[in-house]
Amino acid sequence: MTRRFALMIDPVTVDEDRSDYSGTFVQVDAAAPALSVGELSTQRGDGVFESIGVIDGHAQEVVPHLERLAHSARLCDLPAPNLAQWRQAIEQAALQCGDGEAVIKLILSRGVEHGPTPTAWVTAAPASDFRTVRTEGVRVVTLDRGYDLGVAERAPWLLLGAKTLSYAVNMAALREAHRRGADDAIFLSSDGFVLEAPTASLVLRFGDRFVTPAPNGGILHGTTQLSVYEYLSGRGFDAGYDRIPAGDLPRADAAWLVSSVRLAAPITAVDGVELPVDRPLTAELNEYLLSPRD
Repeated sequence: MTRRFALMIDPVTVDEDRSDYSGTFVQVDAAAPALSVGELSTQRGDGVFESIGVIDGHAQEVVPHLERLAHSARLCDLPAPNLAQWRQAIEQAALQCGDGEAVIKLILSRGVEHGPTPTAWVTAAPASDFRTVRTEGVRVVTLDRGYDLGVAERAPWLLLGAKTLSYAVNMAALREAHRRGADDAIFLSSDGFVLEAPTASLVLRFGDRFVTPAPNGGILHGTTQLSVYEYLSGRGFDAGYDRIPAGDLPRADAAWLVSSVRLAAPITAVDGVELPVDRPLTAELNEYLLSPRD
């Protein structure tokens, strides 16, 4: 069983090249005081993060997660993370996770106001048990995100393409979904196109073709979605990206929410309309996603 702990990182510059960064992070109890009260990650959500699934001590999709962390940092004008340093911190944390499923989170914050910048740390904790969700699926509702599909290009300061710590809207969307009797939500653009879920990517199946919303318009390019596409392409399926009108959602032959820790959860209904579930393929996808992947 994974115990909860954290590694506090002393960030080095992106151009500092070492063979060993172990002296730049220190392990602390996850319940111990570690952050200043002036920390901007907690005061303003001013920072970025990644969540990495760990299977039997193996951190999954580390390279795509680190690349996305660097991308988010760039969008937020944060100092570029030294990815070799972060990778060693991830490896050290994963070694202590033991058997079963765990989650490692990477957090890069702007730091303390008028103080040192940035602040960085890694946490490790047991993952929630998603076995039932992976087999029984989720019911979703669609929610207007309030932006049209082109807003990310017109207004980059909205940071829609960054995985920021400002998750209040995402959590509010999940609470609204629960109020409507659903398990999760899918965001729609104000001009009627499918986006993503608050904490997951969306994959739809139409016949033998698989499609996910194109990673623009503020959509995060999901690391698990990329892994699913690699698997599907290896099986000979056509897996691509497109603009997906909201009206196409209930017409899908199957659909999944995919994410790093929950993995592939089949969607059983959209706004109360039942959706077919491809149980054999869902089982195959989750078996693949539980296998070691770099």
